[in-house]
Amino acid sequence: MYDLPAALISLRPGAAWSLNGDDYSGLAWLDETQTKPTHQECIDEMARLKTEYDNKEYQRLRAQEYPPVVDQLDTIFHSGLAAWQAEIQAIKDKYPKPD
Repeated sequence: MYDLPAALISLRPGAAWSLNGDDYSGLAWLDETQTKPTHQECIDEMARLKTEYDNKEYQRLRAQEYPPVVDQLDTIFHSGLAAWQAEIQAIKDKYPKPD
């Protein structure tokens, strides 16, 4: 999600490193082609990843409530497109996308 390993992967994709514990002080940088990110870069990236995750909460909540695709197709077939749209719109209205 937004821990140090996630920040490292985001900042330096494919880089070689190892981490003893979960703190920056336990980071051993093994990569010879990419520079080791600073502690502050990692803190900033973890904050960015957390904000990105938090901003997508509405998507996770919607996904839990959307019916399976097979059921959605069944609704369209038996009740029509407008009924399906109303069902989906109710979920979107319940969990609106933030501005």
